[in-house]
Amino acid sequence: MPLENTGQLTKDTLYDGALICRQYRDGYRFSVDAVLAADFCRISGPCRVLDLGCGSGIIGLILAYLHPLVTIQGLDIQEDLVALAEDNILENKFGRRFDVSLGDVRRIGETLSPESFDLVVCNPPYRKCGSGRVSRGDQAAIARHELKADLNDMLAAAAFCVKNRGTVILVYPALRFSHLAAGLAGKKLTLRRLQPVYSYPEDNQARLVLVEAVKNGGEECRILPPFYIYAKRDGAYSPQMQRIYDPKQSLSKNLP
Repeated sequence: MPLENTGQLTKDTLYDGALICRQYRDGYRFSVDAVLAADFCRISGPCRVLDLGCGSGIIGLILAYLHPLVTIQGLDIQEDLVALAEDNILENKFGRRFDVSLGDVRRIGETLSPESFDLVVCNPPYRKCGSGRVSRGDQAAIARHELKADLNDMLAAAAFCVKNRGTVILVYPALRFSHLAAGLAGKKLTLRRLQPVYSYPEDNQARLVLVEAVKNGGEECRILPPFYIYAKRDGAYSPQMQRIYDPKQSLSKNLP
């Protein structure tokens, strides 16, 4: 369905314009978190993916672009973002492989079936209620603050939807990692890979963590080398980050 008030939207692109993502100019806009989460997914061959709290659909759009054999289901509680994601899916001609639904993760069973996905990827709300002034009707606030769902709700929904031995990918603030680790353990989602993300090499504090967990997985966990977004403070993107945005490197993932 075409969106109304298209003047309120921006048309942003990735991979030298090969992937289009329209976003609300003054609403929720995706950040590098979502791009990193999509890149952290390990996918080979056919795979059924859930983008939990999909927003404009950016993680699912990236995965559909990089991996032509995946099918993707998006879920979000905000009606305007679901409509926007639907528009982005049509714009990129992913309609046969990417669907999106309106739903509440706190009542996930009303929308999705249990253990029906090989992979669940999520960029959950990461700010506690009361941490800063927010409007409960604000699109960005709902996406970033625990207003409609908290981390425990998101992890419970991910555990409900992912198959046994299936994978859950999350990106989360490093300073709240202990909260994330406890939540994962409580849902029998075992840490498998962990990568700290720093702004630049001289930064003394990781800003994000990328996490891969497996439902009822084993005890081994790999701690990966640091990922640097920028080559230096106030500098250009690092080679690691440039690789993610490079269309030639990205398209190489589609090759057998």
